[in-house]
Amino acid sequence: MSITPRCHHRSTAMLDVPFLPFCAFLGALGFLCMAMVGTWCQHWRGGFSLDGSSRTFNWHPVLMVTGLVVLYGAAALVYRIPNTWRGPKLPWKVLHGSLALGAFILTVLGLAAVFCFHNSQGTPNMYSLHSWMGLGTVLLFSCQWAAGFGAFLLPWAPTWLRALYKPIHVFFGSTILMLSVASCVSGINEKLFFSLKNGTMEYKLLPAEAVFANTLGLLILIFGVLVVAALARPSWKRPDSDSPDSRQPLLSAES
Repeated sequence: MSITPRCHHRSTAMLDVPFLPFCAFLGALGFLCMAMVGTWCQHWRGGFSLDGSSRTFNWHPVLMVTGLVVLYGAAALVYRIPNTWRGPKLPWKVLHGSLALGAFILTVLGLAAVFCFHNSQGTPNMYSLHSWMGLGTVLLFSCQWAAGFGAFLLPWAPTWLRALYKPIHVFFGSTILMLSVASCVSGINEKLFFSLKNGTMEYKLLPAEAVFANTLGLLILIFGVLVVAALARPSWKRPDSDSPDSRQPLLSAES
């Protein structure tokens, strides 16, 4: 009767990866995704510009992958760092909010790049599933950041309201990340269909660009899944604390 629990314990121990090496691997994977999307746009898509041409569009995938996936994923993992489990929580709140704000700014710039390109070329905006999903993700992200700032960093939110909103904030944090990944992967696929259409470079013939971009999409998907897995792992969650520091807002009510 003791064989099954013992095997379960042994398999659990084998999967018990320390957080910091896992985080280092995740950081390297995120940098690889950013490097690959930049290489794709520079080597195969003609580089970058602000003149309204296709080179202006190339800022869109770079900024979206960097902001909406990698930087957003880093913001989501702040509270999984063991150093955040001790001492005041306020500095980590500020770091979490700042990383998310940086991700949002890059995302808005990425949207501006694609709208600028479409408008200069006379291309309609917001007609594809990718564009609907992407804009919906950005709008949800903006609501998430504003609600989190109001609930956790400003003084007028009562403790009961923060406790009520916290699991909602956590749920939508993971949801937005997976929507971001889906938007980026569908965007890569859409760009390949639009670009690889002629002669020997057709997408169905799987040229080097298609292999490279498909691999990028898979790495983005793996990055998102690993971040969500880290967020869901109970042993990596910050223990709940009722200390005054854990409830300290950015601006104290007395100031």
